[in-house]
Amino acid sequence: MTDRRTVLTGLGALGLLGCAPKGEAAAPVVSSAPEVLDLSALETANGGRFGLFAHDLGSGRRLTARGDERFVYCSTFKMYLAAATFLRVQAGEERLDRLIPITRADMIDHAPVTEPALGSSLTVEQLMKGTVEVSDNPAANLLLKALGGIAPMQAFYRGIGDASTRADRFEPEMNRIDGDKDTITPAQSAANIHRLFIDPGSPLSQASRTMLLGWLFSSPTGVDRIKAGVPAGWRVAHKTGTGGYGPTNDIGILYPPSGEPVIVAAYYHAASDRPENEGVIAEATRLALSALGRA
Repeated sequence: MTDRRTVLTGLGALGLLGCAPKGEAAAPVVSSAPEVLDLSALETANGGRFGLFAHDLGSGRRLTARGDERFVYCSTFKMYLAAATFLRVQAGEERLDRLIPITRADMIDHAPVTEPALGSSLTVEQLMKGTVEVSDNPAANLLLKALGGIAPMQAFYRGIGDASTRADRFEPEMNRIDGDKDTITPAQSAANIHRLFIDPGSPLSQASRTMLLGWLFSSPTGVDRIKAGVPAGWRVAHKTGTGGYGPTNDIGILYPPSGEPVIVAAYYHAASDRPENEGVIAEATRLALSALGRA
């Protein structure tokens, strides 16, 4: 299990626990309206539909490209699932050390953490870590069931002020395009990240935010997505999502060596599944940071 003291000390020393000093409730500076980031050339060159929302927490500037359009979120939802689980832990309705049996019936594709544990048990914390860091699908379904199913996941979004994101299905069905099912907008995703990690009034405790950020920083997935689009020396706390037939997503918080971070939510519904899709996200990230003067 995660060493909480190590994570708290490490992230605290790096100043990555939020932008406002402890006890200060001042709202971050936000520009009056997001500026349009033209990614049409990127779409023309690569095909598909690209949605992005970026929020510079230093200047308050926000950029949008199809920011209010819906995209299938795929595994990016697992970051929010972990946050929802943390809220239950904080309320005394769940325990990080509670053991959950891992059975053959739980197995679906992509189970790097749960499959080796078949016939034994994993703690809630281990399932959370596995679903966030390496996107373990059975772990996500077990956590959804522990949460109480789809309805409580939907209620979590509404509880953080998100009136539009849909929660409809379990893994892997949630990855299929079916109208508005299991969709989110880039603008709403960026707002949710701000609410959970930056807002002084976040429903997550500092300990919960620290653990979740630790897993987002440690995730080895998507090295050619947002991580490949930031300048040298930046650190990225992120969660990827991939549909297996085109959708290629990445969301998170980008921390420069000094100064305030930038929130980026990128959703690319490519025409087909290909390795180059990751590079499109990297290029969109570079374009956004350049437009913000942060390249």
